[in-house]
Amino acid sequence: MKTESAICACNDFVVKFANVNGSGSASANELFARSILRMGVPVSPRNIFPSNIQGLPTWYEMRVSAAGWLGRRGGCDLMVAMNPQTWDRDVAELDPGGYLIYDSSKPLPHTKLREDIVVLGVPLMEMCSREYADPRQRLLFKNIMYVGALVALMDMDSAVVEQLMGEQFKGKEKLIAANLRALHLGWDYARTELPCPIGLRIEQAEAVGNRIFIDGNSAAGLGAVYGGATVAAWYPITPSTSLVEAFTGYCQQYRTDPATGEARYAVVQAEDELASIGIVIGASWNGARAFTATSGPGISLMQEFLGLAFFAEIPAVVFDVQRGGPSTGMPTRTQQSDRLSCAYASHGATRHVGRLPQDPHE
Repeated sequence: MKTESAICACNDFVVKFANVNGSGSASANELFARSILRMGVPVSPRNIFPSNIQGLPTWYEMRVSAAGWLGRRGGCDLMVAMNPQTWDRDVAELDPGGYLIYDSSKPLPHTKLREDIVVLGVPLMEMCSREYADPRQRLLFKNIMYVGALVALMDMDSAVVEQLMGEQFKGKEKLIAANLRALHLGWDYARTELPCPIGLRIEQAEAVGNRIFIDGNSAAGLGAVYGGATVAAWYPITPSTSLVEAFTGYCQQYRTDPATGEARYAVVQAEDELASIGIVIGASWNGARAFTATSGPGISLMQEFLGLAFFAEIPAVVFDVQRGGPSTGMPTRTQQSDRLSCAYASHGATRHVGRLPQDPHE
C-alpha cells in the first residue's frame, strides 16, 4: 500500500504520535523534538493528553518549520500510530502522500487502509519481547525504538540524539546504555528493512538562533527568577504544578550560594490554596517578592485574601494556569474563562492588574 506521490519535504512538515496515557511516550517524543531543534531546525511540539486515566488515548504533535512557524496547520505528514483504539481517526488525519508508521508485531487492524499513503511497519513489541524480560522496560523502550527508526528514516544525525540522552541521564550510566541500545535497535531495523531516507528529511540548519526549547509554565518559572521572586507558596493543582516545579529547579541552579550551598529562596507547599496565598501576602508584607500558581478552583478559594491584599496595598502575584471548568473541571483542557474572576477578585470594588500573554515571546 504505497502511493506513487509520497510527500517530499525538508525541514517543513508535521509529525504526530498517537499513544496511550502512562506509556512513557511523551518523554521519547520530546527527545525527538529536542533532537530536531538541536540540529538547528525550529520545532513547536504540543502534548495532547485529555483528562483521562492510564491506558486511554493521548497524542503528541510537532510542527517542524525552518521558517519558525509555531502554530499547527491542520492534518499531518507523518503519523506514528501506536494506539489501536484510535487507529481509524489517526489514519484519516494523514494528508495524501503522508507516511504511517505502526507496530507490525500484530496484523493491521481489520479496516480498509487508504491507498494514498505510505505504510511502514516496525515490529516494535516483537523486538522488545526478544531483547527485554522486564514488562516495564518493554513498554518504555518501545518508544525509544521508534525514535531510532525515525532518526534513520529522516536521515538525521544519530549523534545528536545520543548526546541528548547523555545529557538527560547524566550520572546514570546504566540508563544511558539501555536507552542507546533501544535507539540503535530501531535505527538498525529501519536502515536494513525500510526505504531510508523517506521523503521527509531533517537537514542541519542554522535557523534556531537564540530560541530555547521551553513550555509556558517553565518560561513563567524562569521569568519569576529574572523578576526577582524569592518566595513561592503553592498547593499542587493541574495544570499549574509544573510552574512552581520549574521555579524550584531554576532557583536550585541560580539562587543557591555556591560557597555554602545555602538556599537564597523559599518554596513552601501549603496545606491548601487559602494558605498558599496567605503565605504570599505575608512574605510580600515582609519585603520579599512572592507569588503563587494555581488554576480556576484555587482562584475561587483565594477571593477573600486577594481582596485583603488589594485593600491593604500588599503586592502579590498569582499565576492562573487556566483550565476548563467549572469546579474541578477538566485539568488538561485549557480555556480563558477565569479572566473576569481574576480581574475583580474579592467581594468589593477591586480592580487587579492582569497580564495575558498571547504567545511564547510575551
